[in-house]
This record gives sequence, C-alpha cells and structure tokens, in this order.
Amino acid sequence: MTKRHITYLACATALLGSLVGTTPASAAHRVHVVRPGQSIQKAVNAAQAGDTVLVTAGTYHESVTVKTPGLTLRGMGQRTVIRPAGKSAKASARCLEGGNGICVVGAKNKALTDVTVADLTVSGFARTGLWSIGTDRLTVERVTADDNGQWGIAQEHSTRGLFRENTARRNGDAGLFLANNVTAEEGAADTRGTVIARNRLEDNRIGITVRRLRNLTVARNEVTGNCAGVFVVGDENKPRAGALTISGNRVERNNKYCAKTARLPYLKGSGIVLTGTEKTLVTRNTVTGHSGKSPLSGGIVLFKSFVGARSEQNRITDNHLENNSPADLVNQEAAKSGNAFDANSCRVSKPAGLC
Repeated sequence: MTKRHITYLACATALLGSLVGTTPASAAHRVHVVRPGQSIQKAVNAAQAGDTVLVTAGTYHESVTVKTPGLTLRGMGQRTVIRPAGKSAKASARCLEGGNGICVVGAKNKALTDVTVADLTVSGFARTGLWSIGTDRLTVERVTADDNGQWGIAQEHSTRGLFRENTARRNGDAGLFLANNVTAEEGAADTRGTVIARNRLEDNRIGITVRRLRNLTVARNEVTGNCAGVFVVGDENKPRAGALTISGNRVERNNKYCAKTARLPYLKGSGIVLTGTEKTLVTRNTVTGHSGKSPLSGGIVLFKSFVGARSEQNRITDNHLENNSPADLVNQEAAKSGNAFDANSCRVSKPAGLC
C-alpha cells in the first residue's frame, strides 16, 4: 500500500468517526469513500462484513442493493441524495427495476444481519425509497424518504429492526410500512422487538402502517398532515396481529383526503386506527385536530377489519385527545370484544361513555 493510499484511508476513517461520534474504525474494518460521479453499488460490492461505505455530499443517480452482513451505508445527512438512474443505467438493475432506491436483502433461508443505513436521502423512486426483506437487526436512522411512489421506508419478513429519527414525506402510500409478508396471506409474524421511534411522517397517504405483525413498539413519533396517522392492521389469519405498544406519539391534523382502494374506504381525518388486532396497548399519545366522515375517521378508532376479524382485548389508556370528529374515541366493536378504555383525556366518544 502506498503512502498516499494510507493517508487517504486514515483521513476517511477519521471523517466517519467525527460524523457518528465514535472512535475511528479498526484496521480490520475498511471505510470505502464514494464521491459524486462514482458508483455507490461498486463500493458496496467491494465491501466486506463490518465495513462502512461512506457516501459524500452530492446527488447519485442509481439504485443500491446491500447483501453483506454487518455493512454500514452512511451518507452525510441531507446533502447525500440518491435518485433514480436513467433508463440506460445498469447498476443494481434488479433493485432499480423494482422501482426501489435502496434494497437490503437477505437470503431465502438466512436473515441478513446487522446492516445499518443512515444519514442520507432517497427520493423520487417509482415504488419505495428504502426497501428491506429477510433482515435481522437492521438499523435505519436519519434517512429522509421523500416523493416515492408507494412507500418511503418499508420492511417485510424481518426481525429486531430499529427505525429511528427518519423523515418520510409525500410518499404515495405509507411513510413507514412494516409487514410480515407483502404478497402472501398468512398469520402475523413476531418481530422480536422491532422499534419505530422518533420519526417524522408528513403528507403521506398513511404515516405509519403496521400490518400483520406482533411484538413491536411505535413510540414518540410525530405524525401530521397525512390522510391517516397510524394504522395497525390485522385480519382473520392466525396468529392474530397485535401484542403491540403504541406510546407517546404526537398525532395531529391528519386531514388530507385519499380516495378509496380495494382494501380501504376513502381516508380523511384518522388519528390512530386499530383494525382486526388484539392485545395492543395504546397509551400516552396526543391525538388532536382530526376531522372527517370516513368510516375510519376519529381520534383513536377501533374498527372491525373488512374481512370480519374483530379488534379484541386492546387497551386504550392515558391518551390526550382533543378536537377530533366525529369523536375523540370511536369503538365500532361489540361490547363483548374485551376492549378497555380508561383514564383518557377527551370530550366526545362513540358510543358515549368511553371518555
């Protein structure tokens, strides 16, 4: 290795350390620096487990697929932007052809472990800004996902994920979307403690969607200006969706109008919605300023799923609700469903007596 190469690598490693507030990486773990005009995918392909691909400020027109365990893909904040490539681009064609910006992909029968994607923007992709499948302990933090056709950040068939301090705006469906399986009908999967925390979701169709999952926490997120704030979705498959915690979120003025789909009626004015779920704790959330006439409108809404699965044994407690119409609390389930409403600060409920 030349003296020049040694000096260059040391500087890049020190720069990474200053960005994340840690000591420089060990000699065993390399830092691959990517500059405008260079290929992110080429650096990812060259990296080994434990390496970091550091993408400097600039706009990169490509899609990126990560299949290396322990890899960190890190930008330099909002100054690092990944946008769709032209039709002639060949880099990471499979991810690009799927309409996605970044794809984090595990093997068929082996989860991809300990990948981190951080401090960058993915924008303008036909489907999803950042999509992951078959991962364990994936961390996505301080990623901005704007103006993507379907989801901002999405994950399926994965465990122990951490989605923290991300921003998702103006995406065609959910800003953050987590599911057991996007295409197959099957029972809810145990995420083994996945956390969605301190994210900002604005002007999407739905801020956060959690579909057919169990053992997950949604905490301290800011969700505003969407058609619906937080959706927890289950159905008739077993195990049932639920055993979740939705805590400490600020869900405000999600009054955008979105037309009906094959799965849902039109959306407008929905704060937190549980449909077809069980044993979910909804606590210490602030839910204000929602107004609409959709069947799903209201502050916190319990709704029987459209395939007839009931929401049962959920606990709605210690929430602050204000100025939600048709009501702050809406329970459309039968009285014998075992749902509990207690210690909530609110004025109007349907049926009466829940506040």
